[in-house]
Order: sequence, then C-alpha cells, then structure tokens
Amino acid sequence: MDLIEIRRELHKIPEIGFQEFKTQAFLLNILQSLQTPFMEIVKWKTGLIVGVEGYASTKKIGWRADIDGLPITEQTGLPFTSSHEGFMHACGHDVHMTIALGVIVEMAQKQPVNTTIFYFQPAEEGPGGAEPLLQYLKEERPDLVADGMFALHIAPEYPVGTVATRAGLLFANTSELFIDLKGLGGHAAYPHKTKDMSVAAAALLLQLQTIVSRSVDPIDSAVVTIGKMTSGTVQNIISDFARLEGTIRTFSAETMTLVKQKIEAICKGIEVAYECEIAIDYGSMYYEVNNTEESANKVLQLASQT
Repeated sequence: MDLIEIRRELHKIPEIGFQEFKTQAFLLNILQSLQTPFMEIVKWKTGLIVGVEGYASTKKIGWRADIDGLPITEQTGLPFTSSHEGFMHACGHDVHMTIALGVIVEMAQKQPVNTTIFYFQPAEEGPGGAEPLLQYLKEERPDLVADGMFALHIAPEYPVGTVATRAGLLFANTSELFIDLKGLGGHAAYPHKTKDMSVAAAALLLQLQTIVSRSVDPIDSAVVTIGKMTSGTVQNIISDFARLEGTIRTFSAETMTLVKQKIEAICKGIEVAYECEIAIDYGSMYYEVNNTEESANKVLQLASQT
C-alpha cells in the first residue's frame, strides 16, 4: 500500500464537517481490503470507527484522526491539488488519516497485544464532531470507548521526521464565537434615520481586543480572535446587520468563563450605545489537551528509537 499516493488522493477530495461522503467512502474501501477476523468497522454519520481486537488485551487504546477539510481555495499548484473548488485540506487532516491507515495496515498484518480503536472523526473544524461521536459511543457502543486517547497533528515548523510532545498542558481550551448584530438599515444619504451595524461591529471588534490586555492576568494566557466580519450589501446602503466570527482560546476553564463574561458585558454596552440587538453563539467548545507524563514520555522514548 502506497501511503504517499493515498495521502495525495485524500488531499484531492476535501469536504467540510459532516459532508465527508467521498472521504468516508475512500477510507472504507481501503479498510475493507484490510479487514481481518479481529477487526471491526463501524460507520457513524460521515465518520468511521475501526476496532482492532488485541490478542491479550488488558486495556483499550484509542487513536483519533480528524477527516474534514476547510472552506479555503487551494493555490498550491500541486499536481494533486483539491478537485473540490473552494475547499482544501489546509490543516493536514489528509496526513492524519493516512498515518492512521498506516498504523492499521501494520496491525492487520500483526494483531496487537491490546485492543486499539481508531476514530476517523468528522467535523473537527466545525460544527463539532467529537462530542456527538462520544455520546453515540457511550450510548450505543460502550465496547468501542477507549481507556485512553492518542492523536497527533502535523507541524510544518519542525524539520521532517521530528516528533514533538510534552507532559501536561499541550493545547488550550477553545470555543467558537459568533456574534450577530441587528440594527436599522437605510440610504447612505440619511444616516440619522438608521442604526448602522457596520459602525457598531467595528466598535465591538475593537472593544473585544481589550479583554485579554485588561481583564486577563498577564501570567495567565488567553486569545480572542475575530477572523471574519461581514456587513452590508452595497456601497450606498447603511447596513442593518453585521456578523463577527472568531475563536477564544484559554489555558484554564476559569479564564474561558471570565472571557465569555467580558464578551457578554461588552455586547450589552454596544447594544445600548448603538441601539441594536446582539445575539451571541459560542458554537462548539473544545477542552484543553493534557498529556499524562507516562504517555508523553513513552511516545518520546519510542520516537528516539526510530
């Protein structure tokens, strides 16, 4: 099995969350060709769960790979560029899937000691596939719930062949952030008869940037990022609607609560100042990644031997 070619084929078919139909079919075709009596393949929505039974298992080891792409137009010019216009595997999930497949290939040839469960999880980038997958497993397939979880993410900033990790906190708490502002539109010649949401959104955007600098302990860490702002339709109409989209990242759950409280307080102030209505949606929430010292050291030890 040529894993490089598999990765390139996956790279050609990026699909966004819960729409990974081609991706699921591609993975399923390969996995079925590898299936052994000690392997089970389960479909869940647009994802897959692969259980490989250990021959002397004392625990269940989980391996998670995300499978969705991003709504980004690829401009790499590579011969295996995305065939789905407007979508791209820009976050490396094609590589993550391929690595998981490579591990399954090895286990199909040599049954592992401990049961290993692979989760090809959809919707990592949104709208959030981990929580509903876990809920399904707990309710419908508790036998496929792992005792511990391993995963990886490619990191282009490191030299090829480098494996990096550490014990303790590795990735922050993350929450999506969507803010909708509703005012009163009108003609550009009559601004006094409107409630301009372009101006309100601009003011809100700037105010949100004061949360980390003035409300979070400098020894702590947090990030509030607005990656997208939309408002208006044409140049001579004052907008009655605006939308901010972003993310919040913190090292602690307590700081996440604080940041959200400050966002809500600022939005209430903007509502009063600009005579508008604001709705906040925190979307999907992801808790921090904490590595146990034993697991992190084991990974580093194995990496140093290869």
